[in-house]
Amino acid sequence: MFRNNYDNDAITFSPQGRIFQIEYASEAVKQGSVTVGLCSKTHVVLVALKRNAEDLSSYQKKIISVDTHLGLSLAGLASDARVLSNFMKRQALASKMTYGRPIPVERIVTQIGDRAQTNTQNYSNRPYGVGLLVAGVDDTGPHLFEFQPSGMTQEMVACAIGARSQMARTYLERNLDKFESCGREELVTHGLKALKESLNQDKELTVENASVGVVGVSGGAEGVKRKLEGFRLYDGEQMAPLLEKALIGEGVTTQGGEGGTGESMDTS
Repeated sequence: MFRNNYDNDAITFSPQGRIFQIEYASEAVKQGSVTVGLCSKTHVVLVALKRNAEDLSSYQKKIISVDTHLGLSLAGLASDARVLSNFMKRQALASKMTYGRPIPVERIVTQIGDRAQTNTQNYSNRPYGVGLLVAGVDDTGPHLFEFQPSGMTQEMVACAIGARSQMARTYLERNLDKFESCGREELVTHGLKALKESLNQDKELTVENASVGVVGVSGGAEGVKRKLEGFRLYDGEQMAPLLEKALIGEGVTTQGGEGGTGESMDTS
């Protein structure tokens, strides 16, 4: 697509005040398979739909553990997400070595936002073609953040990004009042139901194309420091009991099925 020489780089504004390269990067996020995040008083849950580029290939990894208290899910170019997640891992490790404590969630999200925004100020760089949902727990409690290719970050109660994510967002908006008081299992159930809303009618959630990441804190009396429940990824056969419990009676199978075919070689 050619737009009057204003889309040749990521630093030139159009007369309407738009940077087209950033908009194109956002389109890459919309091409990726959907991922959903939900946050309650005690836990944060990430739920993602995985894709395989063809029948002979494995499913793309959609949820990445960054630290014991932190993880992310992606929609868009998996290679860009790998670069950002490696940067986050280095920052998390640096915080432990320098300050002797895990890095606060908001700080690390701000750092990747600054890194992405810098790409819009240099002619030789391009925006990251990936959107992230970052889930973590720190001294202030559980947090869920959305990262966009423009470098904008915002804290969310619930969020969905990727292809057909509007269907999942509709479910989240309809049940928004329930999330705050949900426990771990209830939050996972809502996440899987929201994910199922985004599927084509001929698709089903299976142990192969779905994954879940959970992090949170254990309950405790008010004023007492709560214990961290480290980030845990559920994948493969570990998904079977979660799917059976969340989607029982809805015709969901635990084997076979497809998550869809990617539109580009590494968009996930």
